[in-house]
Amino acid sequence: MKLGLVPYDPHAPFRDMRALAQAAEAAGYDSFWLPDHLLSEEEDQGFWDAFTVLSAIAALTQRITIGSLVACASFRNPGLVAKIADTLDEVSQGRFVLGLGAGWYQPEHAAFGYPFDHLTERFEEALQIIVPLLRNGQVDFSGAFVQARNARLIPRGPTPGGPPILIGARRPRMLRLVARYADAWNTNGHLTPATVAERYADLRAACAEVGRDPATLALTVGTEARIVAPGETFASDDAIVGSAEEVRQRLRDFAGVGVTHLMLLIPGVNPEQVARFAPVARALADA
Repeated sequence: MKLGLVPYDPHAPFRDMRALAQAAEAAGYDSFWLPDHLLSEEEDQGFWDAFTVLSAIAALTQRITIGSLVACASFRNPGLVAKIADTLDEVSQGRFVLGLGAGWYQPEHAAFGYPFDHLTERFEEALQIIVPLLRNGQVDFSGAFVQARNARLIPRGPTPGGPPILIGARRPRMLRLVARYADAWNTNGHLTPATVAERYADLRAACAEVGRDPATLALTVGTEARIVAPGETFASDDAIVGSAEEVRQRLRDFAGVGVTHLMLLIPGVNPEQVARFAPVARALADA
């Protein structure tokens, strides 16, 4: 099972994010992910553009996979999303995963002039442009919300068929889109394998509806965890907390329900916590 890092700090300067990504790569993490938001739920906070930062991180690392967790499809023209993804595939030399979602935070849509109606329908139409562009290099599509007229991706990045597509989804209609179009599915905010198993059952049902073998979809999970050193105390109902061995065991349990990649949320830019998870990353990879 692979371990990824998701730092969450809207105000972090790029130099800190760069150092964190390089530290994660050196510590043995498998991936580095950034959320795609314009504004935070916290007042007077926002985010840097995820794709711009990921492109810089790609140029400054060698091994670690990078990805968006997840990019809001309604923020950008879908043809442009495909172009950005293929460019990141080139910059990273095949280390990019395009994470996509339909969006959910209405205030940022309103603030920047993006529509907030028919989110699932808009997302489905966006996929009908993004997926064939990345997989086949061309598409001709006209929908109710978006169009692409004989669009082509030229040049192409190094990954045949373009970078993998991960979709974050929970509700039945979105899960059917995962089953139809995605290479990986992400479900977020889980502290126990039992809750993942419940969500995975819904995905398997969606796969059955569209005739997809669920074994062909990678199962990825987001969780928050914190390792405490001897003598430290930290209480949280929203995170897995304990010694390195205790946290390692609880994270490893996720593999038992089919999880292939854990995305570890660490609030703030916290190099010390990143370093503490180095033996955990190695142990999960060995297991």
